[in-house]
Amino acid sequence: MGYPIISADSHITEHPDTYTAYIDSAWKDKAPKMVRTKNHGDVFVIDGMDRPIAMGLVAAAGKPAEELTEAGVLFEELHRGGWDPDARMADQDKDGVAAEVIYPTVGLMLCNHKDFDYKKACFDAYNRWIAEYCSHHPNRLLGCGQTAMRTPAEGVADLHAIKEARLRGVMMPGNPAEEDYDSEIYNPVWEAAIELGFPLSFHILTTRGGGHRGPRLNSFMSIIRGNQDIMGTLIFGGVFERYPELKVVCVEADAGWVPHYLYRMDHAYTRHRNWLGEGIELSKLPSEYFSENIYTTFQDDWVAFRCADQMNWRRLMWANDFPHSDSTWPWSQEMLAEQCQHLTDEQREAILCGNVADLYHIDLSTLVATAA
Repeated sequence: MGYPIISADSHITEHPDTYTAYIDSAWKDKAPKMVRTKNHGDVFVIDGMDRPIAMGLVAAAGKPAEELTEAGVLFEELHRGGWDPDARMADQDKDGVAAEVIYPTVGLMLCNHKDFDYKKACFDAYNRWIAEYCSHHPNRLLGCGQTAMRTPAEGVADLHAIKEARLRGVMMPGNPAEEDYDSEIYNPVWEAAIELGFPLSFHILTTRGGGHRGPRLNSFMSIIRGNQDIMGTLIFGGVFERYPELKVVCVEADAGWVPHYLYRMDHAYTRHRNWLGEGIELSKLPSEYFSENIYTTFQDDWVAFRCADQMNWRRLMWANDFPHSDSTWPWSQEMLAEQCQHLTDEQREAILCGNVADLYHIDLSTLVATAA
């Protein structure tokens, strides 16, 4: 295509020693650890959480649907690139991807832990581990650190520490410890993110609550709602009004829903703006804040490709979600060839490369040379 394809949302598979070897000594006995079980294969056991994390779907990229199973899988059966940065290069090459923005896996679930002190210790450990992982191929492995957001002041300190570790962004927990993200107590966090040039990411599955009705499969349909609620909170809470330079990433929640969401927000604001919080004044329509300040990542969401003209395609970023079970790896190129047919060359390059490169300050000339 003449430009490198970059995945805006991929993952690691936490190595068994990700937390035990990197966590502060005071928390070592309670660190998340991998346990081999007789009936469920290898699972990550997390102190304070009732249900362990089975590894079956964590690294099931490329498996046919009939072979997908949550339990009964051993660590050594998983894609080695999930924890070995050198093996990851071959995984990227096989999928035609030159670089990936990297998020955690077990760390997603840890966002929902009720003990913020425990989360802080785990996220600090993860940040050390992911920084080391990405350091082996810093042009192709673009890690996002984690913050527990116990307090806004500590969140600011975490952002600076993550920047010092040479990571590229910050994954925020869906629920902070104090108030909510529309509160002005988080103004210093937004100011720090802008100062550091950091995009702040909200990933699916990192928000408590919600639930679902009906069969368990219906819960799969509900996972984007938490992200939508956060985006609405930031918009209607006046966060982007106060900080128009703030960049937020709505990660793995698809994007085909965005045009309707833009309409629905504007309708709500036009008819019911008196429901806004006290003292909040918006100088633009909600859809304008979304279109400028919020980036969305998606995988095989053909609706997003088809509806690119109905939203700001300069804020759309494609991802392969490797090595998770939802991943388009290793057939991403075939999928993209089919679903991108109607896009202009400019739109295709922006969605597959330019938008994520601009957001994360990726040097494309260096990346092309490294990937080659």
